[in-house]
Amino acid sequence: MRPLAAILLAVIWTACRNEPEAPPSSAVPVMPASEIKRGQDACNAYVARVCACAGSVAAMKHSCDLARALPDAINVAVDVSAGSDATRRDVLQANRSVRSIVKQCIEETAKLSAAGCP
Repeated sequence: MRPLAAILLAVIWTACRNEPEAPPSSAVPVMPASEIKRGQDACNAYVARVCACAGSVAAMKHSCDLARALPDAINVAVDVSAGSDATRRDVLQANRSVRSIVKQCIEETAKLSAAGCP
């Protein structure tokens, strides 16, 4: 019975000992330039396509006007994340914003065919 108690005590001691957790990384995540470039290309392609469609489909004129701001919005978010006074939180939010805008460009591009755009 004593060997079993010793083993049980060793298992409990091993499981319960407090090992310090690694502190969270303070390094600010950098969005790769290739990801930024792909996002800008996707949004520029969407703007070109929706604005070309606005010439033949009158309902797309408003979408064209709104779409023109998307590449600029990406540039603003990238500038915020690259700022010297940007906190880790600022960078994370700016990166999330870029990805959200790119997602919107891709999804809206996919919807153009249903709207009657070539």
